Amino acid sequence: TAQDITVLEGLEPVRKRPGMYIGSTGARGLHHLVYEVVDNAVDEALAGHCSEITVTIAPDSSITVVDDGRGIPVEIMDEQGLPAVTVVRTKLHAGGKFGGDGYKVSGGLHGVGVSVVNALSEWLVVEICRDGKRWRQEFERGAPKSELEAVEDSTGPTGTTISFLPDSTVFDELEWSSQTLVQRLRETAFLTQGLRIALADERAGGETHEFCFDDGIRDFVKFINAAKDPVHKHTVYF
Repeated sequence: TAQDITVLEGLEPVRKRPGMYIGSTGARGLHHLVYEVVDNAVDEALAGHCSEITVTIAPDSSITVVDDGRGIPVEIMDEQGLPAVTVVRTKLHAGGKFGGDGYKVSGGLHGVGVSVVNALSEWLVVEICRDGKRWRQEFERGAPKSELEAVEDSTGPTGTTISFLPDSTVFDELEWSSQTLVQRLRETAFLTQGLRIALADERAGGETHEFCFDDGIRDFVKFINAAKDPVHKHTVYF
């Protein structure tokens, strides 16, 4: 009957069926959260506004992604009555990739990614430097925990910092594989010519990795051919 139909609002469907959005609640889905945040920063790089991305794994298993892009817009969206940064964190299919002049090319889940990361995180904090101020907002399991506020003046470079702790009640375990992240970030750097991507693992052992390939795809071919004797010494690229 009609009473058997359920409508899930907001980010509720993500928490109810996370596998629909990130593939699984195992290691694959866990690492996908990082990819979504990084892909948004890469979109800024593809648009010509970001040159550096840093990913940090903290000892408490939280992740911080910093980019030097333009910063997520903070002004109020008239039709929503909320700051744009709040909307893209709390509503599915909200983003700058559905037409207009936001992005000509992009990766990620097109307006779903960052809200899914927010929904599946115990907590998430976003800090934005733009319009001469540093803005900050906190979220808890997808819901705003505070209002967006300008915490101080900022005359430095623009950019976005996103920190989050995946929800242990959603994921099977919170064990990050630096090897998995290194492979993904290295490939992302190969595909985004000139973009510098760094990974800092602050857990025991504390390893760091940095990737930047000025020759892009050519460098990728050299990398996979490193232990081989290629027939063609010169990489043909167009």
